[in-house]
Amino acid sequence: MPVYNLKINGKAHAIEADQDTPLLWVLRDHLDMVGTKFGCGIGQCGACTVHIDGSATRSCLLQVSMIEDSEITTIEGISEDGTHPVQQAWKEIDVPQCGYCQAGQIMSATAFLNEKKNPNRSEIRDAMSGNICRCASYNRIEKAVELAASKMS
Repeated sequence: MPVYNLKINGKAHAIEADQDTPLLWVLRDHLDMVGTKFGCGIGQCGACTVHIDGSATRSCLLQVSMIEDSEITTIEGISEDGTHPVQQAWKEIDVPQCGYCQAGQIMSATAFLNEKKNPNRSEIRDAMSGNICRCASYNRIEKAVELAASKMS
């Protein structure tokens, strides 16, 4: 079985896995990083979102063999103490209900706000439209992204 050298949250990891193993399962099963969630397994819900070289990416669709030279950031790597502006905004707005989708939501919002510093409501809605929230806390998610944008500027 091949060994892949991955840089995740700023740390090097040597992972032995089949070449077609999704990054999601490497994170959860090999590294015990369980903040990234399995939702649908087909890249439609956004629960498994991580950053690959700064871009929000569905980890359930990404084979470990495709990302060896990439910078990977998971929800655990956003901040060690929950002080990232997006995390702070999520708490202030009290976004989560069940919480299952929230890591993916936060990862999508963080990547978006790193690219778009002062988004309007429509841009936020478009950027977050790929993440499904079964509890339908979309209005609070939008408010939290707006608040995070103001904290980051």
